[in-house]
Amino acid sequence: MKRTEPILEIGVEGMTCAACVRRVENGLNKLPAVQHATVNLATERALVRFDHPPLESDIAAIRATISKLGYEPVDLKSKRPSSAETSETDTLWRMTVGASLFAIPTVVLAMAPMLSDSVMNWMMRWLTMEQWNWVMLLLTVPVQFWFGRRFMRLGAKSLLSTSPDMNALILLGTMAAFLFSALVTVFPNWFPVASRHVYFEASAVVITLVLLGKYLETKSRHQASDAMKVLLKLVPKTATVIRDGQSISIPAEEVQLNDLIEVQPGTAIAVDGVVESGSTYIDESMVTGESVPVAKVAGDAVVAGTINGSGSVRFRATAVGAETTLAKIVAFVESAQASKPRIQGIADRVVAYFVPVVLLIAIFTSLAWLFLMPGGAVDQALIHAVAVLIIACPCAMGLAVPTSVMVGTGKGAQHGILFRSTDAIESLSHVEMVAFDKTGTLTVGKPQLSRLHVLPPFDEPTLLAELALVEQRSEHPLAHAIVEAAEMRGLRSPNELVDFQAIAGAGIDARLSNGDRVRIGSERLMREHAMDVGPLEDAVADAMERGEGYFFAAINQKLAALIVISDPIKSTTPAAIANLRQKGFRIALISGDNIRTASTIADRCGIEPSMVYAEVRPNHKAEVVQSIKREGGRIAFVGDGLNDAPALTVADVGIAMGTGTDLAIESADVIAMSGDTWLVPRSIQLSRAVMSNIRQNLAWAFGYNVLLIPVATGLLQPWTGLSLSPIVAGAAMSLSSFFVVTNALRLRSIRLD
Repeated sequence: MKRTEPILEIGVEGMTCAACVRRVENGLNKLPAVQHATVNLATERALVRFDHPPLESDIAAIRATISKLGYEPVDLKSKRPSSAETSETDTLWRMTVGASLFAIPTVVLAMAPMLSDSVMNWMMRWLTMEQWNWVMLLLTVPVQFWFGRRFMRLGAKSLLSTSPDMNALILLGTMAAFLFSALVTVFPNWFPVASRHVYFEASAVVITLVLLGKYLETKSRHQASDAMKVLLKLVPKTATVIRDGQSISIPAEEVQLNDLIEVQPGTAIAVDGVVESGSTYIDESMVTGESVPVAKVAGDAVVAGTINGSGSVRFRATAVGAETTLAKIVAFVESAQASKPRIQGIADRVVAYFVPVVLLIAIFTSLAWLFLMPGGAVDQALIHAVAVLIIACPCAMGLAVPTSVMVGTGKGAQHGILFRSTDAIESLSHVEMVAFDKTGTLTVGKPQLSRLHVLPPFDEPTLLAELALVEQRSEHPLAHAIVEAAEMRGLRSPNELVDFQAIAGAGIDARLSNGDRVRIGSERLMREHAMDVGPLEDAVADAMERGEGYFFAAINQKLAALIVISDPIKSTTPAAIANLRQKGFRIALISGDNIRTASTIADRCGIEPSMVYAEVRPNHKAEVVQSIKREGGRIAFVGDGLNDAPALTVADVGIAMGTGTDLAIESADVIAMSGDTWLVPRSIQLSRAVMSNIRQNLAWAFGYNVLLIPVATGLLQPWTGLSLSPIVAGAAMSLSSFFVVTNALRLRSIRLD
C-alpha cells in the first residue's frame, strides 16, 4: 500500500462543476514541474504527480495557480475534515435561508397581480406598478450581489480566463434578468409599453434555488465520505503507556515507536503493535471485514482502530501515525478516490465544449425570438436565453463519476476490500474468468505436518529432529511445518548443520556434523540419486487422494520417510467458488502440485478438472495467465505469495490476499484485507454495482441536458406547447446535481453476498 512516485495531494475549495475541474487541471498541468494532475470534484482534492520530489517552490506555484484561478488551496494536513465540512454546509444553509427571506417576497409581489383583478387593484391602492418595481429591485439587490456573490465572483474569473463554467452561466443568466429589469425600473421610457416587464423574481429565485441545490449536494457529498470518517474516528484520542513502571494517559498522536501500551477491556487500540503480555479477543471487523473477534496472545499483532474485548493486554508499538495499517487503508482509499476511471474521459471530453456550446445556444435563442419567432420581443428573447443558461448543468457531469467512486470505495473499505484505483474497479467489473493460486488463497496457507511415514531402520523422533534441523535453513513454506512439528514435540537434534544447498524446484541437499547426508525433496530428486520410492507408493497414493502435499526424505542414500503436509481448505472457499460459478464466471486453479493432488483440491473447491493448471513452477504462473488471456476473455488472478506477484501484474486484475506477502499486495489492483475467499465475489459484485451506478449518473447528466436545453429555448413551443421559465430551469438544474449524488448514495445500502 505504499506510494512509490512523488505526489502532492492538496484541497481545492470553491469548485462547483466539471468545467471547474477541467479549469484547475489545465492550470496545474501547465506548470513545468508537474508531470500530471487530476482533480476530483466529489472529494475537492487535486492529486499532482511530479518526476522529482516536490520542492517548496513547486508547492508554492501550485497554491498560487489554484488561487489565481479563483479557488482556495487547502492544506489537507491542517484541515479538520468534520469541522470544515460542517462549516461549509452551515454557511450554505445560512446563505440559502438569507436569500429566501428576500426572494419569497419578490416572487409574491411579481406573481400576485396575476392572481386576480381584485389583488391587482388592492396593490395599486398602496403603490403604482412602477413603484412596486422599485421595491422588487431593492429586495433583489442583496440576493444578486451578497448571497449570490460566490457565483458572481467565480463566474467573472472564469469568463476573464476564457474558460467559462457553471458559475459563468449563472452570472450571465441572472445578471441579464437583473440588468434588464433594473433598466425597465429606472428608465421605463426606453422600452415599448408591451416590453416593460421586470424579472427580478427570476434572478432572485434562481440564485436561491442554486444555493439550495449546492447545500443539498454538499450535504449529500459529505455523507458519501462517511465511511472514511468512520474509519478515522476508530482511533482513540488517548492511549495508556507504561513509563518508569507507571501508567500514563497521553494523546494518541504522542505515542512513539517501542512504547509499551496497556489496553483495558472494551477500549480501542491507538497504534499498531505486538502483544507482550496478557490475552484477549479483538474485534477487527472495521479493518478486515471479519465479524468474528480474533484471539490475541503474546507475539500476536494488533492493529490501530480495532476494539479490545474482555481481556487486558500490553503491547509494544511497532507503527504510529501515518504508518499504521488503518492510516494506510485510509490513504489507499483516498488515493483510489482521487484517480479517474477510463469512463470519466467521456464526461471530460463533453465538458470541454459544453459551456461554450450552451453560450452559443443562448445567443441563437435570443436572436430567434427577436427576429424569427411569432410574437417575439425583447422580453421573450431575454427570458428564454436566461432559461437556457440556467438549465444547463455541467456540475451533474462533474459529480456523476467521482461520487459513485467515493461511496463505492468507502463501502469496500468497510468490508475489507481495497481498490488501488478507479481503473481497478472498472476492469474488475468486466472480468469473465477468475484464476486462483492454491496455497494461502484457496487454502489457509499454514501447512501442518499431517503424517510422517518412516521406513526401518530409522526411528521417527530422531529423524524428525534431523529434518527440522535442516529445514530451519529453508525458506520454503512447507519447511515451517516440519520445524513447528519438532518444536511442539520438544525434539532437538544434537548435531549441527555443516553444509546446506537448496535445489530450485527439487528440494534440499544437506550434511550434518555426525556425517549424515540428508536429502529432502520431490520424487524426481530421489530418482536422480538412484533411490527407489516404491516402498512408499501406497502412502503417496493416499496423500494424493486426500489432496495433501508430500515429499521424501533420504539419509545417506537410503529412502527414510514420506513427509505428508496438509493445508486445510478455507471454510468459505467452496461457497465462494460456487457463488462465482453461479454468476457465470469460469474458475481456474493454477498450482505447483502434481495433477492428481491439484485435481483433488479443485474437486473439493468446486473447480472443473479441465480448468486445473498443475505442476506450474513459480516463475511460470505469469506465463499461464498470459496464455489464458490470449485465448480470449478478461481474467482476474487471485494470489498471496511472493511468487504470485508477476501473475498479479500481468492479469487484467490482480487480487491479493491481505494476509499475504508485501510484494503480492504491492503488485495487486485489489486487496482482500482479511484473506477470506468470499471477498473475491464480493469485490466483483461491488465493482459491477459501482460501474452500473456511474452509467446511471452519466445517463442522467447527459440526458437531462440533451432533453431540457431544447425545451428551455422555447423554440418548440409553437408545435409542442413546451417551454420553461428561468425559475423552473433553476429548480431543475439544482435537482439534477442532487439526483446524481443521492443516486450514488444508494451504493451504501447494497447488500454484498
